[in-house]
Amino acid sequence: MHESTWWLMAPWSNFYVIVGSAAAGLTGLMFVVITLVADGRMGTTHAGIATFSTPTIVHFGAALFVAASLAAPWRSLTHVVVLLGLTGVIGLVYALRVIVLAKNLTQYRPGADDWTWYAILPLVAYLAILASALLLTIAPKNALFVLAAGVLLLVFIGIHNAWDVVVWIAVGKGEDAGSDSKPESSDR
Repeated sequence: MHESTWWLMAPWSNFYVIVGSAAAGLTGLMFVVITLVADGRMGTTHAGIATFSTPTIVHFGAALFVAASLAAPWRSLTHVVVLLGLTGVIGLVYALRVIVLAKNLTQYRPGADDWTWYAILPLVAYLAILASALLLTIAPKNALFVLAAGVLLLVFIGIHNAWDVVVWIAVGKGEDAGSDSKPESSDR
């Protein structure tokens, strides 16, 4: 890392090694899980996968991307600001796309838990990444804590959502009793 940014990023190196490694490992695990359960029982649709499974991979990928990006030897903080800003904006656009997909599902009505974990929290995480980019030149130490919160939130969203999808598949695609928002045939 160049001297002009080293002093700022060096204390965070272990954090991003841990978070990046976790995101990469969990991404691989998600591929294994989807492969194992794709035995013809799933009956999911493209819309269901795009709304519930793909965002999990995207969030893990975004966390990995930020972690790897902060490990790069940047010559200027400006490059980091631009990269984080683009990551935040692209993440927000993607999160909004997932919301539209969820609203348009025909065979499944997302419940409050779904809206929280698949819509609201990703928006918060990507807003934190964007905010950190905007704050990095003004208050860099505080901005890095905001960034860390956003990236860590993406990892925990991914963990929750991966678990949610796996449990949903394992218990019969949401057919358990007491689930009034999950009909027998589902997009998920």
